[in-house]
Amino acid sequence: MNTIILLLGGNEGDVIASIKEAVQLLAERLGKPLASSHYYESEPWGFKASQNFINQVVAFHSHVDAIEILNFTQMIEKRLGRKTKTGTHYASRPIDIDILFIDDQHIQLPRLTVPHPRLHERMFTLLPLTEHWKKWRHPVLNKTVQELLIACDDKGLVRRLD
Repeated sequence: MNTIILLLGGNEGDVIASIKEAVQLLAERLGKPLASSHYYESEPWGFKASQNFINQVVAFHSHVDAIEILNFTQMIEKRLGRKTKTGTHYASRPIDIDILFIDDQHIQLPRLTVPHPRLHERMFTLLPLTEHWKKWRHPVLNKTVQELLIACDDKGLVRRLD
């Protein structure tokens, strides 16, 4: 069994409802979630948008392989209203699902890189990760999530929603 840690988020429509629906759909394929963070509000990262993002980190235990996880998360994104990505620019979206970690695996494929290649640069990823996984060690950078949070240069607004 692999521990799969995902970041879900968006900034269009009822994002919390979309995240909840995505988690339900993920549970059908991956099994009951192990743990989840609170919801966090954050400023858009890498682009300007009129709406802030809402994010949540959720973990699962599953035998599902990385490409199947990627295909399934992309199917959920499309089902919940995500438009096909165009180019490499960031844009507003109703839902986004990023694969942050799959155990301590390092995967480098044309369609997928795990751990997520920018997770250590993003406060909106690191803060929710520290709720349950602060001692989780990044297999490439060889630092814990807590150490990555301390070293993160991202100064954008990120706040926990209660």
